Amino acid sequence: MKNNKWHLKPLAVAFALAGLVGLPISQQAVASIDTGDDTLEISGFVENATYFRNKVGLSKFRNTLQLEGTKLLGNLGAFSEVSINGTFRATYDGVYDLNSDEYGDGAGGAIALQPRVGPAAAPGEGAVQLGPLTARGSDNSGLEILGQSRHTVKGHGVELAVPVRPCDKDSRGCLDGYMDESLNELRYSDFNDRWDFIRELYVNATIDMDSGTTFNLSVGKKQEVWGRTDLFRVLDILNPIDYSRNNIYDEFEDTRIPLWMATAEWQFGANNLLDDMNLQFVWIFDKFRPNKLGQSGTPNQILGAGELFRSLNLCWEEGCTASVFAGLDPDTADLATDFGPGVLGIREAHMPEWSLANSQLGVKFEGVYKDIGFSLNAFYTRSQLPSLRAGIPSDNPFTGSPIVPAGFDNRGVPLDAGGLPIDDVGSTGIPLMGVYGDAIESQRYNHLISFDIHFPRVFLVGGSLDYYSEMLDTAIRVEGAWTKGEEFADSTQDRLFSESEVARWVIGADHNFFVRSINKNKAFLMSFQTFGQHILQHNRVQRAFGEAGMPDRENNYISTLLLQGWWMQDRLSFKVIQAYDWGAEAYVVSPAMDWLINDNWRFQLGANIKFDRGPAEWADCTKCNPFAPFTASSAPIHAGGASGEAGLGGIEPLGRFIDGPIGTARNEDEIQMTIRYRF
Repeated sequence: MKNNKWHLKPLAVAFALAGLVGLPISQQAVASIDTGDDTLEISGFVENATYFRNKVGLSKFRNTLQLEGTKLLGNLGAFSEVSINGTFRATYDGVYDLNSDEYGDGAGGAIALQPRVGPAAAPGEGAVQLGPLTARGSDNSGLEILGQSRHTVKGHGVELAVPVRPCDKDSRGCLDGYMDESLNELRYSDFNDRWDFIRELYVNATIDMDSGTTFNLSVGKKQEVWGRTDLFRVLDILNPIDYSRNNIYDEFEDTRIPLWMATAEWQFGANNLLDDMNLQFVWIFDKFRPNKLGQSGTPNQILGAGELFRSLNLCWEEGCTASVFAGLDPDTADLATDFGPGVLGIREAHMPEWSLANSQLGVKFEGVYKDIGFSLNAFYTRSQLPSLRAGIPSDNPFTGSPIVPAGFDNRGVPLDAGGLPIDDVGSTGIPLMGVYGDAIESQRYNHLISFDIHFPRVFLVGGSLDYYSEMLDTAIRVEGAWTKGEEFADSTQDRLFSESEVARWVIGADHNFFVRSINKNKAFLMSFQTFGQHILQHNRVQRAFGEAGMPDRENNYISTLLLQGWWMQDRLSFKVIQAYDWGAEAYVVSPAMDWLINDNWRFQLGANIKFDRGPAEWADCTKCNPFAPFTASSAPIHAGGASGEAGLGGIEPLGRFIDGPIGTARNEDEIQMTIRYRF
């Protein structure tokens, strides 16, 4: 294959020159624009972010132009202070052209799967070439093995083929309307059919009431901020998040996905009890949008969800070879197995259509009591994370009809009277799997790993507290939320998911302190946060071969620590951000320098480095016995032909939920450089 890792395609060259070589000229031209209108304010920036990832090379070459403007319209009828506010962003990520062997139309290649693992493997028995990748023909190109970018451990879990090229270059495994972006949609992520280049565009107006209160109305496409935390969210969930931009590490103002909404806020001011009081209603009338998790073959896929979903959809649509799925005996999973279409995988993603019934509603009450600020929040929404629901009609590969011509297996070898290929020496008497047609009966099978994706309705209530202690010179903040309607993977259930209420909270403290030996004139900032999650109806049980149930922990905690100092009249700062996932034992540290060269130019240099204990394993339903008696094990739960999770599993596919967002990115250490010109 031709190496395009550093091959400069014409479009990439043009944009790179415009964004870098020509940066001073083009930006100075923009900066010299004077509207001559005191009611119109325009500003913005041009930015290049270049990241290099260990063992990968270039992982980001993002060029951004952002314009921000406000037009004051004055008084209109009963409204005063009417204004139109807009933020527009155009982004081109050249990594898909400059490193196309990793992330573009040249990504992936031919793969091989492990047929057998452990001591049962014969001497010299290693990876074998992929079996019939699809029931309708083999195409062993543009592929990776599920999880290969996150770990190198082989034979511990189900290994699947993952197409990694953009969906217009290779449509295999692309879910219609969800994770199906073309090469241009990946390059120019702000330009799509949802008009994401409009970061904000809304009309804002106020009415001064006779009672002394103020009514504020805002309508348009915008970001509405409810929370006060970094990296992880508790209350700030009105807008979904684009994790494909930089996993969890970019600022929320850059990763929130804007939505069309209306907000109405009454500012009541002080009364006999409270020093201030506001009431806000939010109506999100935009078509529902989930979090953007990152598509297969892109640099940032939180939890590796994009590659998992694409491999499972390929399995459903065209059939697949699943490594270490079947076993030499009923209680093992150490052989590659071929499945036809309509048996395993993800069938489709149910994206909610637009309707008034599918809109989202929120209400927030804010107040100040003495030195304590607080809020009470409620939000009726949909889960921004996908839920995989099994129980869809699927085909039984043990009772299916063969592809024509009848009387031959998928290699073209004639079958004998017993349905076995005439060259099958030492046959067990069971017909070969992998010969499938379209005229197969479909029905629902319990504990079968075939899914549809849904985004269930969720109701949230919560609140926050803010307090500043002058004695400690510390700001303390607390957020908490309870949700009903969230769904979690659960291998003990017939449909492999269960619903649970969830409690989440965060407590944080910001403290200023001096280190005179380093900076005698300026205090350092230390900011600490701990996030907690408790799944109220958590379910885990011990089965014959291991634990089964929810891979998500009943209680999970992640702590973050920021240390930052300033020099040169606050133009130079150094900071270190750290995060530790206590359950996954995964740690990330991000040191960075931020240099404000002058009022226009800014340069940032940083790194993102992870440490963890290695990939975790979890039961994956390879021993769930959906097709009794053919898939039964000796586990007691399978007595009498019953289905159920026997607890056998591995790293793939569900270990990622044990590893969490930090652990799954263990191989994504980066050096990161950003240069920005603001005008």
